[in-house]
Amino acid sequence: MLSKRCALVGGAILAVCLATPLSPAAADTAPQAAAPPTAPPSMIDALERDLGLSEAQVITRLANEERAAAAEASLTPALGDTFGGAWLNDDASKLMVATTNPAAAPSIEAQGAQPVVVQRSLSQLNGIVQQLDRAPRRVSAGASLWFADVKTNTVSVQAPTVEAAEALVAAAGVDRNAVVVSATAERPTTFINIIGGAAYYIGSSRCSVGFAVTRGTTPGFTTAGHCGRAGSRTTNPTGTFQGSSFPGNDYAWVAAPGNTATPYVRGSGGANVTVRGSTQASVGASICRSGSTTGWRCGTIQQHNASVRYAQGTVSGLTRTSACAQPGDSGGSFISGSQAQGMTSGGSGNCTTGGTTYHQPVNEALSVYGLTLRTG
Repeated sequence: MLSKRCALVGGAILAVCLATPLSPAAADTAPQAAAPPTAPPSMIDALERDLGLSEAQVITRLANEERAAAAEASLTPALGDTFGGAWLNDDASKLMVATTNPAAAPSIEAQGAQPVVVQRSLSQLNGIVQQLDRAPRRVSAGASLWFADVKTNTVSVQAPTVEAAEALVAAAGVDRNAVVVSATAERPTTFINIIGGAAYYIGSSRCSVGFAVTRGTTPGFTTAGHCGRAGSRTTNPTGTFQGSSFPGNDYAWVAAPGNTATPYVRGSGGANVTVRGSTQASVGASICRSGSTTGWRCGTIQQHNASVRYAQGTVSGLTRTSACAQPGDSGGSFISGSQAQGMTSGGSGNCTTGGTTYHQPVNEALSVYGLTLRTG
């Protein structure tokens, strides 16, 4: 396979040489043999598959794109405030460079690119985008996306309805003549997998995901109640605390729509451990926990139904274990075999000298909030 790939790459050099040049070249100068771009075979295969191209076409395209990037990097500072953006044509054989200065055309052509005279510079378009960024959240929440469209020399604002897009434009107070609004079916969401033991953030604080859950069709995760109050917002994954109890208990759940609830806990070396249920393990059973500070740590269950006095108050019904933990691990998963046990609450000691850790049983949180544990 490797020898076949090398032969095909070598044979594609001719196609590269025949591609429309994007760098200076006199008409009477013989084409220079160009080495194919240093793309890994896996990338070439993926581009063939996803762009519907042959291998020779992919290599030609990559060579053109490489030259285009160099030309754009040179022209952007040279054109300064008159630069209107750049883009490749449909088959990537020609770099189009926009400018508000017609006199700049010869310098653009000297780089093997096609000049396009436009009304607005890229900095002007980006300024409009920044105005839209500052619009009130209640209005921008109704839109899907907005961006500087260099091909049309306008700013595109897209929303589920044209009315919602127009509302954002009006609230931002931008030049309506420079904006194109349209309805779109796009509903952008993040693609974060919710995995037990992974980090999430509440402002500048960090805690760990307990277990992926759903409530109805809404994905989310359990965690420790002391990590946040109802209404607190999270990032990575983005979500909102829907319920939280601490002290007394130490559980919470975060709704994270747009993310993917998975039946996994992050195990040793980052390997996924599949959660298959939440049957409570017996005292003396082995147990492991996963957290964003100390990773995968194991021990044994020492007691169930322990009451622990923290500075903030007493928490009852906790399970005591010999698995160590440290700050930032709070909320993370405890699992015995394939059975979810609970979320890290607190403890003593650390993972250098050893310690004791307490977890809030997960079944109580599932019951209180009407959650369904994601299992595989």
